[in-house]
This record gives sequence, C-alpha cells and structure tokens, in this order.
Amino acid sequence: MLRAMYSGIGGMNNFQTKLDVIGNNISNVNTFGYKKGRTTFQDLVSQQLSGASTPTANRGGTNPTQIGLGSTMASIDTIHTQGALQMTGRALDMAITGDGFFIVNEGNQSYFSRAGNFYLDQQGNLVTSNGLFVQGYGADANGNINEAAGIGNLSIAAGMNIPPQATTEAVINGNLNSALGNNESRLVQFNVVDEIGRSHLIQVNFTKTADNEWEYAITSDSANVAGGTTGTLEFTGGNLTDDNTLVTLEFGDANINDVTFNIDFSQMTQYERNSSAEIYSVNGNLDGTLEGYNISQTGEIIGVFSNGEVRLLGQLALATFNNPSGLSKSGGNLYQASNNSGMAQIGLAGAGGRGTLTGGSLEMSNVDLSEEFVEMIVAQRGFQANTRMITTSDEILQELVNLKR
Repeated sequence: MLRAMYSGIGGMNNFQTKLDVIGNNISNVNTFGYKKGRTTFQDLVSQQLSGASTPTANRGGTNPTQIGLGSTMASIDTIHTQGALQMTGRALDMAITGDGFFIVNEGNQSYFSRAGNFYLDQQGNLVTSNGLFVQGYGADANGNINEAAGIGNLSIAAGMNIPPQATTEAVINGNLNSALGNNESRLVQFNVVDEIGRSHLIQVNFTKTADNEWEYAITSDSANVAGGTTGTLEFTGGNLTDDNTLVTLEFGDANINDVTFNIDFSQMTQYERNSSAEIYSVNGNLDGTLEGYNISQTGEIIGVFSNGEVRLLGQLALATFNNPSGLSKSGGNLYQASNNSGMAQIGLAGAGGRGTLTGGSLEMSNVDLSEEFVEMIVAQRGFQANTRMITTSDEILQELVNLKR
C-alpha cells in the first residue's frame, strides 16, 4: 500500500484533534478563569532509503535520502496567559492578576482554580459554586494572621461577634501652654473599657502650679480610681525632665470589673503656644457585631464591626507551580497537581512571585475568538488536504489494479 495514504490518515486524525481543541476553546469563551488549549504536531520517523556519505579525495559527500511517514500529535498545551478582568462589584468575586491559583479543598483532596466567583454556605464558610472550601490562613482573636498554623477553611459568619477587650494603655500627647498663669488648667477626657465591655469616662486635669511645673489629677465618673491619680510633670526647654511619665491606674469599685491600665505622658511638651494636650490613642474595645467586609489586594478579609473595630477575619492563600502547564484539568474550573507540575508553593498573594487580587472582579477566559476562527480555517483546510491525499492515493491504486485486465 502507498505510504502517502497512511500519512493522509494520520494527518486527518491530527487535524480532527486540533478541531476538537478549538471547539472546546470556543465553548469556554465566557468561562471565568478558563485557559485555552493549543495543539502542536510533530513528524513521525522517516524511512531511510540511503544514508549520508563522507567526502573523499575524488567525490564530495552526499546527504541521506529519507521519506517521512506522516505526522502525529506532539502536545495539547494549556496556555496560562492573563485573561481580562471584568468588574462585577460583588464583594465575594476575586480575580488574580499575575501568577497563582486559588486553593480549594474537598475532604483530603486539594484542587486549584483561577475562577474567583465564591459564595458563602449556611455556616458562613467561603466556598466555590460546587461547594468546595476555599483555603486560606485564619486569624486569632486579635485579628493577627497565623501563617505557621497552615491553611484551612475560611469563614465569614453573619452576625459574628467580637468580645470586649479591657483597656490596658492610653497615650496623651500635645502641648501645655507655658504662657498660662498659675492655677490655669487643661482638661483631657476619654473613655476606657472594662473586661465585660462597659465604658467609663476618665478625666485628666492638668493644672499649672509653677514655671515649668504642672500637676495632673485623674478622676472617673463611674468608679473610684486607685494608683497614681495625682502627680507632677516637670519640663525643661519645653520637654519633660524625668522618666516618671507612665502612670498605672486601677479601678477598684464594686460596681465595675477591675481595670488596670497605663497612661503615657511621654509625648507631651510645654511650649509658648496654645494648649493642645489631647488623648492620642486608647486601646480596648466594646463588643461588636460584624456589619460588613471587604477583601484587599493581598487577600485579607477585613471585617467591619458595629463598635467601629476593623479586624482581619482571615487571608486567602495562593499556590504557584514551577510548571503550571503540567497541571491536570479536573473539570469545574479546577486543576490538580501532576507528576510534572511540581509541588504547590503556597503563600500569600503579592509575595513569593504570586500575583495580587482584585476584589469585585473576575478573570475572563483568555480565548481569542478571532484567533480560534483562523485556526479553525487552518485545521479545516489541513483536513481537506489530507482527504485529497487519500483520494489521490486511491486513484493510483486503482490504476495499478487496472493494469491487469
């Protein structure tokens, strides 16, 4: 039989595969996070009719004489180029710009995806449209991310509460006017929180008693205050002259839970300008309920609570691979690690070569319809050309059969 006929059959099979890949690309033109496929070919082994010869003194060398035996499929590649971002405005939609994959989990099996259309289940877990748990780093009670604990399920539970935290430190800064006369004063007021979440007004009254000398008196409207409730601040050249600028106070009243906290005066000054002494910072907070959340470019899930507190609820993790094209497609916009993809390198977005996240957006498919239609024409014409080769080979065989009449 003619070699050309079998070459034509192989070529038809190859272009049929190419058309299958193109059809899959076109069908996923609007699939979020989809990465297009590409088919490549290679030639088969060539039949050698004669080998190459080396030159001699009387005759030059000759090249080998070979006849190719057709082509075969070399690879079906996944092209991981960046897709365009589509703004959705939805808080749980996220798009990756750059390298990386979201990590989702089903039991003990981890999958990877570029599709960031996430949802919440009835327990507040962050999940995919198929119910797989989105993975990330959890936060402790103080809103600190703990990477050492590894990744796990992320949760944004409606009505989430944070407990009250008792005040432990307050800082007063600003200026006390050196031009004021003796017995003139400056009043500073602020609230502290006890361990069961009740707020108490603290008043600090600074009274000038002499040049470069101020006396402070600390009172509260809700309890007796023990500790360094009175004292003296001395200034030289406008700055405090001693280290006695940290005062420890204690509530000891039966009507409130015990509170012990420090007031720091070390940042205060005494210059000849208007008094501006004021509370600079107070820690502690009342209890609060989650009222809203947003997600940052590094995947931080930031919760906003009714008490004004803003805390981290968790942080999404991303995975990168040495060879992302080696990942196996598992359906449902998911990939699995394979023997040639390398191990997942897991970490935070924006670090270690991982891309950043854009909230309220989704990554579109990277399929280019114009390119796919051109490739479709190429595949169609290639398929037709190979059918012509089979037809021509058949006609030659027919002529050979007709030699015997």
